[in-house]
Amino acid sequence: MKAIDVFQDWLDDYLNFERNPKKEIFWLDTIDFLCKRFDNPQDFAPCVHVAGSKGKGSVSRMIACILEEAGYKVGLYSSPHISDFRERIASPSSFLPEEIYEKTIKEMQPAIDSIIPENLPAGRPLTWFELVTLYAFLCFRNAKVDWSVYEVGMGGRLDATNVLRPKICCITPIELEHTEFLGDTIEKIAAEKAGIIKNCTPVVIAPQLKESVKIVLREKAITRHAPFYFVEDIISHSFYKFNEKNKKMTIHLESEIFNRPLETQMHLLGKMQAQNAAQAAITVKKIFPNLDEEIIERGLAKARLPGRFEIIEKLPGYQGLPAVILDGAHTLNSVKLTIDTFNKLYGEKKVNLLFACAADKDVEDMAKIFKYRFEHIYITRPGEKKESNLEKEIQAFKDAELKFTADPDFKKMIKTAFEDSAKNASLLLITGSFYLVAEAKSFIDKLSE
Repeated sequence: MKAIDVFQDWLDDYLNFERNPKKEIFWLDTIDFLCKRFDNPQDFAPCVHVAGSKGKGSVSRMIACILEEAGYKVGLYSSPHISDFRERIASPSSFLPEEIYEKTIKEMQPAIDSIIPENLPAGRPLTWFELVTLYAFLCFRNAKVDWSVYEVGMGGRLDATNVLRPKICCITPIELEHTEFLGDTIEKIAAEKAGIIKNCTPVVIAPQLKESVKIVLREKAITRHAPFYFVEDIISHSFYKFNEKNKKMTIHLESEIFNRPLETQMHLLGKMQAQNAAQAAITVKKIFPNLDEEIIERGLAKARLPGRFEIIEKLPGYQGLPAVILDGAHTLNSVKLTIDTFNKLYGEKKVNLLFACAADKDVEDMAKIFKYRFEHIYITRPGEKKESNLEKEIQAFKDAELKFTADPDFKKMIKTAFEDSAKNASLLLITGSFYLVAEAKSFIDKLSE
């Protein structure tokens, strides 16, 4: 058994918010205590800190790829993982060397096990995400990275990553999400996300759904004396177009901060990814004003992310299935963008839908988006690791007057959706949850074994 597998078993003894959401378990004094115990590994290298509701994983990846293309050794911390835990703590183009993961486990685990529980701040127990974040800090220090890029887990103000002192921050689009933990209005959620803005530290802000959100972010930046840059104020002209043959997207960006227009082909697809690319390019240009535009283009071109409109063709045993599209869209707006991207790339081609979402998602409004588009819909649970409410999903799809098949056995539903789509020569879109995408990805991986 690999050391990383043993480490994950050890981690599973701690409260995992991703699997079992609980209120009032967010604070910074515990991660601060842990970092001091290990001589503040989070300060080893300069870093970029990225928060938001949608696109923060993509923006983080793009920034990391550009920095790597510029010749820097880069660490990238992101979540969730799709197939392999090491996806969370890696370089933008590969896993870290195995000896780094193993060395860090040997350094970290005994030191954590030796902590007297009563000595922890307020006597509170350690959580899974705090320990994984600490592990990332230590891995990147042991790997001697030149730069690191950190994606916020949830929120921002009290997220474990917020002990960082970044060179620059990014805030991607904010939506109504995790309302029982972050606030019941989009403005309250924006205030939580804005908690990553540090004194005198620049922040690059993506276009927002509501002007009130921009006001919250602007006021927080002004309060912190932080230079702030709205993407739409910096990009003077942009466009994107799809290439159905090579399944890529050409983006074009113009701005006074670039010496010439940027244009490149990206693996990541959709309107949102074009916007993410603009934010990533601006962020790196603010760090390195003289960075050659070709380096930015190459970095954006090589950025890939599993489960973000990932297209998989030629599946063994399913010759009649043209392609499976995996997209972990889990907010209302992201689902809308997924359908928009699908329609622009595939037009009116036949497609089935496999859907599942977490219990706290706005499934009622999501269901309405799916009307009139799909040949057949399959709904299920997003897996065993995420709390879900299939009865709520079923009712939402009934209210939207959709025809569907429902079953809590997600493995059975994945297999059924693949088989039926192959028989009918229909494309298959899988969305609603990264956990469902991870289960489907596991099913696909086993086809090649």
